[in-house]
Amino acid sequence: MFGIDELIVYGGEGVCRVVSIGVPSIYGRGKKENQRLYYTLQPLYRSGKVYTPVDGSVFMRPVLCRQQAIELIKKIPETEAYVFESRNVRFLTEHYQEIIASHDCINLVKLIKAVYSKRNKNTKNDRKPGQIDERFLKRAEDMLFGELAVALDIPRDQVVSYIESTIAAINAGEDWNG
Repeated sequence: MFGIDELIVYGGEGVCRVVSIGVPSIYGRGKKENQRLYYTLQPLYRSGKVYTPVDGSVFMRPVLCRQQAIELIKKIPETEAYVFESRNVRFLTEHYQEIIASHDCINLVKLIKAVYSKRNKNTKNDRKPGQIDERFLKRAEDMLFGELAVALDIPRDQVVSYIESTIAAINAGEDWNG
């Protein structure tokens, strides 16, 4: 069980803060033994609140710690992207949804790198990027960059430059530990 003020990754919502744990007042009129505990979550990158059962089936995990985030960034250059080519929109969508649903940061990096590769290929051939590719690229970037921003304690809009400078320092032979 997560604690109040803990930052977690919650389903497709991304990073959320646990605001409270208990029976929300809108559910509070039933028998005491039938009431379930709920997390009240505050998404960090949008307004509103999310109520979810503590024992629910939606994916939840703690946010990466700073050291895990730095280790992930160090792995980005060597992470191979598997470019999934399909003209079938359903197959492409299912492929990307499976990656997003894994909530695995390395898989998100692979998806981002794959779509960048497809984008570059399309640009060279004077073609527009695919809408499905671009939509899932944005979702993957939002999820990954939001979590890295929290783990590294930097604004989300600085994550890309942080990644670039970290990789440049590593390539220059510097010992980088953030």
